[in-house]
Amino acid sequence: MSGRVVTSLTNPTVKAVRALHLRKAREETGLFVAEGLKIVTEAVELGHAPRILLYGREAADHPLLRAALRSAADAGGEAIEVTRDILAKISRRDNPQAVVGVFAQSFTALEALVAASADCWIALHRVRDPGNLGTILRTADAAGCGGVILVGECCDPYSVEAVRATMGSIFAVPIVKADEADFLNWRAAWPGSVVGALLSATLDYRAAPYVKPTMVLMGNEQQGLPPQMAAACDVNVKIPMRGRADSLNLSVATGVMVYAATA
Repeated sequence: MSGRVVTSLTNPTVKAVRALHLRKAREETGLFVAEGLKIVTEAVELGHAPRILLYGREAADHPLLRAALRSAADAGGEAIEVTRDILAKISRRDNPQAVVGVFAQSFTALEALVAASADCWIALHRVRDPGNLGTILRTADAAGCGGVILVGECCDPYSVEAVRATMGSIFAVPIVKADEADFLNWRAAWPGSVVGALLSATLDYRAAPYVKPTMVLMGNEQQGLPPQMAAACDVNVKIPMRGRADSLNLSVATGVMVYAATA
């Protein structure tokens, strides 16, 4: 399969893909953009066929792109060869990737999670920064976590910035959305320990009793865990600060907690 050639920025498909930078468009369509042949290949290998595949002429003969084109064709997707200018406009970068894929978003229901299927899980309360969220999804994948639960009003895991930061792990890690009340009710039956990171805690994170499966609960970048979330934890811990900095970046702190929980 090879795509038709499009050179105009006013092409309806190109305009629709560009619109996916907006959260409203992503929510209305249930679609998102993933940039780069590596990430598109990850998606295809994990069973996610592109709904739309845009690529530059320089990538047309790459065997991995040919595989992605076959995947799109088998799923009834659309493939288009486009100019570098179009790729730059879609990615909003002067040096764009040569391949851009559009995929369906995927969320897992809270009730569908099987706690015993992994030693560690991550819950994030009102995370705001898409770069942090994407990095945490990548960390969850690397550490073998069962999934990431987004509690309350969080940034969009399918924003372009978040997807870029996942480096392809967006396709490998189950993502759940839940409001605070539903999460707290569901958490009551959690079979392992729920460990929260809290600046005011006194217990060192390395001394915590991580009973598997462990749920690592992290607060947002500004306020941390609010009282009702901290109270839902079996134990609250701190990561010691030895220098002048009084806290860690959320994605770094989450990585520290996850690897402690899976040690």
